[in-house]
Amino acid sequence: MNHVVVVGAGLAGVRSVEALRARGFAGTITLMGEEAHRPYDRPPLSKSVLTGGTDSTVVDSDLEALEVDFRAGVAAKGLRAGVVETAEGELAYDGLVIATGARPVRLPGEGPQHVLRTIDDALALRALLTEGRRVAVVGAGWIGAEVATAARGAGCAVTVVEAAAFPLAAALGPVGAHTVSWYARAGVDLRLGAAVASVDPGGLTLADGSEIGADVVVTGVGVRPAVEWLAGSGVELDDGVVTDEHLRTSLPDVVAVGDCAAWWSRRYGRRLRVEHWDTALGAPEVAVATLVGDEAVYDPVPYFWSEQFGHMVQYAGHHGDGHPVLRGDPAADPRWGVCWMAGDGRLAAVLAVNRPRDLLQGRRLIEGGQRLDAGRLADPATALRDCAVA
Repeated sequence: MNHVVVVGAGLAGVRSVEALRARGFAGTITLMGEEAHRPYDRPPLSKSVLTGGTDSTVVDSDLEALEVDFRAGVAAKGLRAGVVETAEGELAYDGLVIATGARPVRLPGEGPQHVLRTIDDALALRALLTEGRRVAVVGAGWIGAEVATAARGAGCAVTVVEAAAFPLAAALGPVGAHTVSWYARAGVDLRLGAAVASVDPGGLTLADGSEIGADVVVTGVGVRPAVEWLAGSGVELDDGVVTDEHLRTSLPDVVAVGDCAAWWSRRYGRRLRVEHWDTALGAPEVAVATLVGDEAVYDPVPYFWSEQFGHMVQYAGHHGDGHPVLRGDPAADPRWGVCWMAGDGRLAAVLAVNRPRDLLQGRRLIEGGQRLDAGRLADPATALRDCAVA
């Protein structure tokens, strides 16, 4: 293998480059990305960038020292055997890392709507979040809650519109209902069970015909894998690039990492596509090992964190159809959590709100596959590690 092409210059892409050199690959590496920026971290975009804490989140990686042919502003247009097709011509490869991430979903309508995916998105939106502005946020998921937090901090009048019956419904299910009170305390008008029909020049039109006036509309209703350029390539696609537990795709010498990869998890016995920073950080090491012919398996405990309305929210695992056990009283104590128990008594996932120790210990318990005592688990005064059954 003499030439590896990495398509996608986000965190997963740059970590793939670093992993290649760390494993002794001495051939040519080309890193290409459609944005006109050096690789940067995305989590701070909805946090410190949006609130004005920083203007840059560039990843600390010396591409010149790694002898990488970095091509910014170059998007992949297609793929055929051994060749990536770009707007600037064809690029032959011996090994390929697909790391093209995901794109935000946009809503129908003629009005302007802002999404939050790139550094340019974050800086443009930050400039609009000024005192007294009416901001409508569509979606009460992770991004929607963080945008609403930043907008309120800037003095905006904020309305959040969510089609589900509670916030964070896609991520947490009914547990998300425990965060409803956060919106009211922050002075945010939360509209639940409200579907948006269109984004209009003056705001939103809801499915029931009612309207919400807004100077700024932010759409945070999810993302889709950026894999359209792989259509007809022979790469199997199903809600992203389908990979095995080694992050190997259906084509030889092609691996996939990050938000676009739907990988098989031994731990959970199903395919997962996880849109979290931790995945982009950890998956490249396994993908590169596979690419160079070494044996490695990717099977992490997914992890995510969010700061919203003064609360640190952390989640690890994949709860699936696990049974939720509440730790603490969300109505009376800002420090609470939820543990999801699998049918065999093992911990499937943990949510920790202002309880970082629960997150740390819970993640270790999931990794170790230990069974827990549900009775002790429900007592928030009992450390999670002490709930393990000997």
